[in-house]
Amino acid sequence: MPDFRERQSAFAAHLRDPETHPPPPGIEPRRMAVYRELFFNNIAGLLGGNFPVIRRTLDEAGWTALVRRFYAEHRSRTPLFPEIAREFIRFLEARDDTSGDPPWLAELAHYEWIELAVQVDDSPLPAHDPDGDLLEGVPVVSPWIRTQAYRWPVHTLGPSHRPMTPPAEPTLLLVRRDADGRARFAAISPLVYRLLELAGAGGRSGRACLQALASEAGIPATDAFLAEGTAMLRRMREEGTLLGTQPP
Repeated sequence: MPDFRERQSAFAAHLRDPETHPPPPGIEPRRMAVYRELFFNNIAGLLGGNFPVIRRTLDEAGWTALVRRFYAEHRSRTPLFPEIAREFIRFLEARDDTSGDPPWLAELAHYEWIELAVQVDDSPLPAHDPDGDLLEGVPVVSPWIRTQAYRWPVHTLGPSHRPMTPPAEPTLLLVRRDADGRARFAAISPLVYRLLELAGAGGRSGRACLQALASEAGIPATDAFLAEGTAMLRRMREEGTLLGTQPP
């Protein structure tokens, strides 16, 4: 068993990083090459499907080099294939400034991954009243949405747009899953972003959320402001961002 484990470890190390680790003795080079190609191509194909924008932006040589570094250096926390994309993001987030990566790479990877995360989210819907009063009741946020704040304009990055300096303001996005199962992205204002944060924390009526929002913004919670806020809450319910209100 010790010899088997040593050979197994040497075999895996060579597959991950053949430039650094020689193959274990006794294996025909042609067969070893088949294993190397099979294992790497499986990972590269899976990641290429999850991160098509990054692949196009880095070009094929840059993309392949990045995947090879991930394959050689990263130790995943899970063996599940659906989680490989999340492991790739962890790998990028852990890299330092000396890696030579574009400064927006990790955020772009997260932006591409969040679409899949929303689509496959199997969280059950909480109890809610779909016709509840969104101003006086406590709004219920759908578990199938995400609000994201990015330093870089991830939704515009690509082969023809590779900025090196981030804009002054963050990019705020709402990602939600439609009834047909597709993920939808929308740029949102800081007020909408904060309103969803307040509603998502639970326990506050729509009115209390809007009053807190006005207070934080340094503006009075006038009847006109509350009316506009209520209309916004209703639009969120119509699009599925809000489910309704907590049942009595």
